[in-house]
Parts: sequence; structure tokens; C-alpha cells
Amino acid sequence: MDIKDIKAVYFVGAGGIGMSAIARYFISRGLVVGGYDKTPSTLTRQLEKEGMLIHYEEDVDDIPRACKTPQSCLVIYTPAIPAEHLELQYFRKNGFEIQKRAQVLGTLTRQHKGLCVAGTHGKTTTSTMCAHIMHQSHLDCNAFLGGISKNYGTNYILSDSDYVVIEADEFDRSFHWLSPYMTVITSTDPDHLDIYGTKEAYLESFRHYTELIQPEGALIIHRGLEMQEALPEGVRRYDYALTEGDFHAENIRIHNGDITFDFVSPIESVKNIRLGQPVPINIENGVAAMAMAQLAGCTADELRIGMKTYGGVDRRFDFKIKNDQLVFLSDYAHHPKEIYQSARSIRELYKDRKITAIFQPHLYTRTRDFYHEFADALSLLDEVVLTEIYPAREQPIEGVTSQLIYDNLRAGVEKQLIRKDDVLSFVRSHQFDVLIVLGAGDLDNYVPQITQILKEKQKK
Repeated sequence: MDIKDIKAVYFVGAGGIGMSAIARYFISRGLVVGGYDKTPSTLTRQLEKEGMLIHYEEDVDDIPRACKTPQSCLVIYTPAIPAEHLELQYFRKNGFEIQKRAQVLGTLTRQHKGLCVAGTHGKTTTSTMCAHIMHQSHLDCNAFLGGISKNYGTNYILSDSDYVVIEADEFDRSFHWLSPYMTVITSTDPDHLDIYGTKEAYLESFRHYTELIQPEGALIIHRGLEMQEALPEGVRRYDYALTEGDFHAENIRIHNGDITFDFVSPIESVKNIRLGQPVPINIENGVAAMAMAQLAGCTADELRIGMKTYGGVDRRFDFKIKNDQLVFLSDYAHHPKEIYQSARSIRELYKDRKITAIFQPHLYTRTRDFYHEFADALSLLDEVVLTEIYPAREQPIEGVTSQLIYDNLRAGVEKQLIRKDDVLSFVRSHQFDVLIVLGAGDLDNYVPQITQILKEKQKK
């Protein structure tokens, strides 16, 4: 089915951050857009306000009439939806065109110049940075992001530009549907081993991804990654890192909460880049984002302005309270390397303050595979509070609980195990200097209430 022939689109699993960006694309084109999701959320309620027809019970009768015509309705689903889902079975039995989210993004990368960001971690921040730089430049861009940009209040940017910025997700090998014009690869630390099985298979998946870059395009890869590349003839290759590589930073200055550095580039170096979201890890993310934007044609001034005005992403080092008495922030980090980077950054910003983390592990398999690494990363902090594991798509695994991480935290770290339902009472009854909520599960739903509790305690 050609995208031009589509009159309606139905999403099985409508409320995911990636799915919602595509839903907004089709809403903006004036199509009938419907969908199912298991649980109402802030995002699904916003989509309803924007015109999407969403229901929350698994029922074929609730599918909008316009979405029941196979010749004109495209069905998009997320791999997290089980094959036995009643609505998905209905669409399959009745001859509908059914595509994964990544297939739709792949079509868009063939219709536009896809600026893609892949990697185990860092891809949401880097792609959102790049999208902001591009959008405020003379080039502009479309964008499908893996988080809500604070600059735009959405995970989707629509324009007439020939460029589209896309977060390239390796889960379920989704990024193999893409045809990037250029891509950044931020990291290849093994993850999703429930899908890949082995580290070698995970790295092979990234190798194949590099084969998909368009011949006139470019790869911008973090220096020192374990993966092998397989670039088509004509693809330019660059590497980057914090202080070395074709693209890197030098003369880094961190002072009174501000971060400034010089961007070193083989095209044109740019002095005095100031981070709009001054977090140490964003120096390296910014180098990658500017590299791709500069290769696309952004000017030095556009890079400088874009980085200075970048506002961050919801749940990515997301400060809720920041004053001399108390700091409270939320971060989506859910892989050991992400936890490590987050812990290292917050330790660098608040060297002499007590840092407490409330962490909700995400997935039984990830906890089983990496509990030692989680414990090592969390041990950079002073106090660690662990809740039960967020299962997402998984069933429990015998013997796999947060206790595995708890038991391996280093000596000297204050630690507690609590139920997620007891987090608010824990916050009410404890004093904090720097508090961070970590994880990709549903603990973030408590962040507004935690913020309110902490503000009320400060007034007393």
C-alpha cells in the first residue's frame, strides 16, 4: 500500500513514545487515526485531544468504522503487542496491510534524507539535540523522536524540509528497516539479550545496520566501539568522542552550573559552544548531534544557537527542583551503562552533596543479565533505594528480583528495598540533598507527586 493511498491508520499499542510520534504524523495529514492501548496515560490523553480515537479495552467492536476497510487503512503495531491480541488477529484474518512502526519509519527514510541516531544509550538525547539544531536552522527538518522535546512539547516535528531525524531503535532489530542518509552510532553495549541471545548477535545487528546507509551518506561512530562496520562504497566515515576523534570537544569549562566548550571538526571548528542543558554527558551527545547537523549543512552560528537553546527531553536528566537546599530530578536511565553515565554526571555536578537514587529495574531478563553491572553503577551514589522490577512485556523469572542488585551494592552505600507503592511515604518521611528517580518503568508517574511533596516540605 502506498502511503498516498491511505485514508485511515490504526495503531495496536498507541501510547508508546515511538508510536505516538508516527500517529501525530498521520493526524497532521488529516487522516482518521485510531488505536488501542492497554493503559490511559498523559500521552494517550494528549493524543485524544489532538484527534486520535483511542480505546483501552481489547475489543474489535471498538475499532472505528473508518479503520475497518482493508483497502484504505494501514495497521501499525509495536513488537510489544502479543501475537494473540484479538484486534491484531482481526486485522490479519481480514487482509489488512500490517506494518511494524519501524517499517513506516523506513519508508520515510526513503522519501526523505534520514538523519538517524542508533545506539544502546544516548540516542534520544542526541537525536533530539540534532532535531532542534536542524529545525531552527535554514535547513529545518521533520523528526520522530523517542522522547518529549522540552523545546516543542512533543516527540514529533513536521516541516516541508527534505530532512527527517529519526531515533533508530535496535530492539527487535527494528532499525534494519531504515535507509539512513547519515547515522550516528553512540554505543553498542549489549542489551535486549532476550531478543538477541548473545553479545555477538547484538553487535552483528549493528554491523548490518551500517550496510543500510545510502551510498552518498555518512557514518558518525563513537570511537572505540567493539562492533565491526560494513559500509557501502561511497559512504563517508567519521568518528567522535569526548576529547578525541574527527569530531570532539576541547577547552571544556564547567563553572557555576554552566558548561562551555569548543567543538573541533574537520569541516569547521566552532568555539564557545554553551550547553542549554548543562549536564556533562551532554558534551559528548552534543558533539555527535552537531557533527551530523554540520555534515547536513548547518552553519557555525546555527550550531552555536541550537546548542545554547536546547531545552532537553522529558525524563532525560530532567530537573524538577534545583536550588541550594535541594535538587530533584528524573532520568530514564535503565541500562547499566546509562545508570553509570547518569551517576557520574550527577556526581560531577554535585561533588560534595549526598546523592540518593530511587531505582526501579526494568525487565526481569535485563536484571538477570546485568545485576552485577547495575550494582557497580549505582554504587557511585551515596544511597540507593530499590523498588520491585517493572515487568513491561515479560513474565517473572524465578529467583530474579531487585534483591540481586541490592546484595551486590558496594560496602558503604546506604541501601533499602521498598515497594513502589511505598515510594511516596518514603519521600515524605526522609530528608534529601540530591534525589534522582531512575528507570524506564512507571515509577516516573510518581514524579509530579514527589515534586509536590518535596516543595511542601521546603516551605516548612
